[in-house]
Amino acid sequence: MAPRQCQVCTEALSKYKCPSCYIPYCSLACFKRHKETPCIKITIPMENPMIGQEEFTRRTLSVEDPSEIIQHAQLKSVAASNEIRDALMDEDLQRLIFKIDSSEDAESELDKAMEGDTFQIFADKVLSTIDR
Repeated sequence: MAPRQCQVCTEALSKYKCPSCYIPYCSLACFKRHKETPCIKITIPMENPMIGQEEFTRRTLSVEDPSEIIQHAQLKSVAASNEIRDALMDEDLQRLIFKIDSSEDAESELDKAMEGDTFQIFADKVLSTIDR
């Protein structure tokens, strides 16, 4: 797997991943800076015992309007939100997000998830945090 950019300083290539949230970081200084805001331990639903043993497919993502891309400061606001972190503790929401992320047709899965209250409420919390 090719090295990725450090998600803390965004200046160097990452050498490590946070053991809780798997965010890539490049140094002890960046790790300490990352840990200033508690991160969320990612849990994978155990419905599929093969999860974690398979390589995930990388998708090419594109947007028509570059203003739709979340900025680093907005992402930090989402990560720092206690309300969002609390919502992510819900196992049903974790399963929905995992289903979207691992789907061959993520956009279709996202549309299905948005029909339910659980994901809609979560999405609204994220959007209100980004818009602040």
